[in-house]
Amino acid sequence: MDADTTTLSPETLRAEMVATVRKAGYARRSEVERVLLDTPRHEFVPDADLAVAYDPWQAVITHRFEDGRSLSCASAPWLVAAMLDQLDVQPGDRILEVGAGTGYNACLLAQLTGRADLVTTIDIDPDVTAKAKRALTATGYGDVHVITSDGALGYPDHAPYDRMIVTVSPWHIPAQWWKQLAPGGRLVAPLRWRGQGRSVAFTYTEGRLVSDSLHLCGFVYLVGDGEGELSGAITADELVTLHWDRDQPVDPEALRGVLDQPRVTAWSGTTIGRNESHDGLWLRLTVTDPRVCRIKVHADVPPEVCDPVRGWWRMALVDGDTLVYLTARRLESSDEVHWELGAIGHGPSADELTAYLCEAIRSWAPERKQHTPSLTVYPADTPDSELAGPAIDKTHSRFVLTYGDSTE
Repeated sequence: MDADTTTLSPETLRAEMVATVRKAGYARRSEVERVLLDTPRHEFVPDADLAVAYDPWQAVITHRFEDGRSLSCASAPWLVAAMLDQLDVQPGDRILEVGAGTGYNACLLAQLTGRADLVTTIDIDPDVTAKAKRALTATGYGDVHVITSDGALGYPDHAPYDRMIVTVSPWHIPAQWWKQLAPGGRLVAPLRWRGQGRSVAFTYTEGRLVSDSLHLCGFVYLVGDGEGELSGAITADELVTLHWDRDQPVDPEALRGVLDQPRVTAWSGTTIGRNESHDGLWLRLTVTDPRVCRIKVHADVPPEVCDPVRGWWRMALVDGDTLVYLTARRLESSDEVHWELGAIGHGPSADELTAYLCEAIRSWAPERKQHTPSLTVYPADTPDSELAGPAIDKTHSRFVLTYGDSTE
């Protein structure tokens, strides 16, 4: 939105927001476009400026923990649109939303299904639900059921649900969600595995959840769901930390001080454009390599100490006392800028592991835009013999990612 937003009406800003979201490839369903145009988003975030309320790329934080971490927010409009596209709400669908936020998403869901009383939104924080209820009532959608409770338990009183959407990030899929989803129903949730997060759309069929789309995203974590992802500092000042899943054999003590060891740098020869994503590489490696995790580097850490690729999400590989992470260097020609992907490693096996990561980059590069894996979620007691490939084990389920007919 390039115009002076201080003089534009909410209706004009909203139309520009939706146009931008559509141009970016979201709100593909005409119904989603319609409800985004019809809904006064600014009334759900009354403390935000109009320009912020209708910024297509910006989430609006509305509630925080005492330590400053965000507890609740209105998701960025592009992501709202993407997840509603994934959910594919049909008129008359009974819907459960886990994570009430501002009530904005519940308002959109009520319009998509056609009856506000078919929508239930649940949140563990009473301040969040109180504000969401007020906003929904003020905008004419007071019949939405706003429940204060633990979202991990779902809400059995209104089950079974034809559609379930989760707007907080769980590490696993709680057992109650399985029980409350109708056969053939759809679940959209921003799941986490191997350090990265994806909004995944599933259909519940034959006792399994089978995905048909995945979007890169980041969300506030589901409260009480932190036991699945572990973390630990690997520097004395605790400015560099690793994050990994509970089923991965990562020992942060074995890596304390690893960045003080000699650096090994290798380059893949693979380049990406200025606005081209490399996140598919990470996703691909989660299918094939159980060593993949995430490295978090504080802004105060100089690049000579740790220099990962830019972005909020930084991929790493851990093998015992060796750490390797993805990096990039700027390459300029006369008319454009590219970034070459590479690997930086520290530890006894750094040479081998950096070479391995560069080869993985080269293998991914030729078909980087063509292939996305399918994620199938099985109940936790499913034996290996009934799985389509190697499993990532969660508390209540087993995740299996596959490409086509094989796990590559």
